[in-house]
Amino acid sequence: MTGTLATSADGRAIARFLEMMAAEAGASRNTLLAYAADLNAASQALDGRLADAGTDDVERLAQAWAGMKRSTVSRKSSALRRFYAFLAAEGDRKDDPSRALPRPARERRLPRVLSHQDVDALFAALEQRRQNTPGPAVERLCALIELLYGSGLRATELVSLPRGAVRAGRPFLILAGKGGRERLVPLSERAMKAVARHAALLPGDARYLFPSGKSHLSRVRLFQLVRALAAEAGIPPERISPHVLRHAFATHLLEGGADLRAVQAMLGHADIATTEIYTHVQTRALVELVATRHPLVDARETHD
Repeated sequence: MTGTLATSADGRAIARFLEMMAAEAGASRNTLLAYAADLNAASQALDGRLADAGTDDVERLAQAWAGMKRSTVSRKSSALRRFYAFLAAEGDRKDDPSRALPRPARERRLPRVLSHQDVDALFAALEQRRQNTPGPAVERLCALIELLYGSGLRATELVSLPRGAVRAGRPFLILAGKGGRERLVPLSERAMKAVARHAALLPGDARYLFPSGKSHLSRVRLFQLVRALAAEAGIPPERISPHVLRHAFATHLLEGGADLRAVQAMLGHADIATTEIYTHVQTRALVELVATRHPLVDARETHD
């Protein structure tokens, strides 16, 4: 935020809004930065009159978004709607000009997902590396991959785990995810064993489970490690990332019959709608069920 904007009426209103989002809504740092960027840009486009803009002003603002990606317009509109709702709730406005904002239909892209065969190949390559080049590096990688695929952790959650996050005899993690929301994540016996092997090789003064220098392993380095292993497994690099392993965790659980609400809780999604993107798995299973088990299938084959 520029100095001029920070001391303006818009700047003060935006600052109050961000404080509310952090304190009451538990918004993450990245979410707050995105809101700040969108609101500050809108304020500058309206010459510092965002807080008291009228419907015509907001319409002109929306027209300036023409040509932007649908997801970008949706994000900007959402930020302004929440901002004006906040001003109305605070008594700063009696009207809400956000009705002039567009409501583009959101594109829900299906997540990239690894097949069971891909995952088997990944773990086979990991075991091959353990046999060929045993040592701390491969034990760390084993722990990372087991936690990514076996527990569905976000990359940031994984690399920043404290050293004592995984305890012997406690088959779960307690994580503070996005917005500071705590959730319980189950740990498989395989993951616990992999982490124990890795932790036994850590320096005595290590603060993090995956230390690097004075801090912890970076997300970028985790991304590189996952792609290097995938290359050994014969998986094209563009098909895999730490987040793809998280998607595979959710998809394969649902394929195995897990409840959508249970998967939502394990992934740490605040809104079930976010988890519902994985229902393509259940839809595919239902189609296959009808195609192979419906009585009319046998009847049709008999008449052919």
